[in-house]
Amino acid sequence: MKYLLSVLLGAISYGILSTIVVKAYGKGYGLGEVVGSQLLVGFILVWSLVLFTKLREKRNKKSVDGKGKFAVEMKASLTWKQRFYLMAAGTPTAITGLLYYESLRYISNSLAIILLFQFTWIGVLIHAISHRKRPDGIMLLTLAVLLGGTMLAAGIMEQGLSNFNWIGVAFGLASAVSYSLFILISGRVVPSVHPAYRSGWMITGGMLCVFILFPPTFLINGVLWGDLLLFGFMLGMFGAFLPPVLFAIGVPHIGEGMTGILGASELPVAVMLSAVVLHEHVSVLQWMGVVLVILGVMLPELAKRINRTNRSYPLTKLDV
Repeated sequence: MKYLLSVLLGAISYGILSTIVVKAYGKGYGLGEVVGSQLLVGFILVWSLVLFTKLREKRNKKSVDGKGKFAVEMKASLTWKQRFYLMAAGTPTAITGLLYYESLRYISNSLAIILLFQFTWIGVLIHAISHRKRPDGIMLLTLAVLLGGTMLAAGIMEQGLSNFNWIGVAFGLASAVSYSLFILISGRVVPSVHPAYRSGWMITGGMLCVFILFPPTFLINGVLWGDLLLFGFMLGMFGAFLPPVLFAIGVPHIGEGMTGILGASELPVAVMLSAVVLHEHVSVLQWMGVVLVILGVMLPELAKRINRTNRSYPLTKLDV
C-alpha cells in the first residue's frame, strides 16, 4: 500500500503544477522566470538528496569494511560520458515544461492538461512507427476511447472548434510530443545508476537548456527574492523533486502498468483545481470526458490482468 500511495502522491504533485503557473503569470512573471526558478530549486533539492545519499552510503560502507574506499568507487561508477547522456535525456522534460507552461498563456488550465495527456497515444504511435509494428486490438480500442474522451473533455462537443486558440492548442500538443519522447528516452539511458544520481544529472541538463534559451537574469536583478522565490519553490518541490523521488520509491514495487493507472490521477487533480482555484468552467460533459481519458489509460493494464487471470484459471470440460 505504501508504494501505491507513493506513486499516487507523485502523480498528484504533477497535477497541481499548472495552477501554480497560472498564478505566477497573474503576478506578472514570464515563462523563463517561472521555468528557470522551478529547475533551479529542483536542482538544489535533488543534489542535496544526492549528497545525503552519498553520506549515508559512505557510513554504511565504512561500517562494513572500515577501509573508506567509498569516494573512489562512487567516482568510478559514473563516467562523464554517462553523465552527458543523462543531461541530454533531461532536456526533453525541460522542453515539455516550456511548451506546456506557454500553452497556459493562451488556453485554459483544464484544456492544457487534456492536451498534455495526448502523450498516451502519441507514445504508442511513435513506438509503432519506430518498431514498424501495428498496434493490437486492445491498443486501438484504447486510442479510440482516449480520443473520444479528449473531444468531450476539451469541450469540442459543446463549443465547436472555432472558439479555441490554436496557438495554445499547438503548444499543448507539442508538449505531449516532447513528453512522449522523454518517456521513451529516459528509461533507456544508464538505467543501472541510482535514481538520485540519474535525477541529479537529468535535471542539470534540463536547467542548462532553459538557461541557454532564457538567460537567468532573475538571479542578478533581484526578481527572485519576491514572490518568484515562493512560486519557484513550489514548482521545484512538486514538479522537479518530489515526483521523481516518489516514483523511484514506488514504481519498482508496483510495476509500470499500475504506475500508468495511478499516474492518470494527475488529470482529475489538475481539472479540479482549475474549477476550484482558478474558477474555470468545467461542465458535466467535460468531466465525462476526463473519466473516459482515465479509462483509456487504464484499459491496457486491465486487459493484461484479465489475460493473466484467464491463463491462470483456464476453462475445463467440467466448467463448460
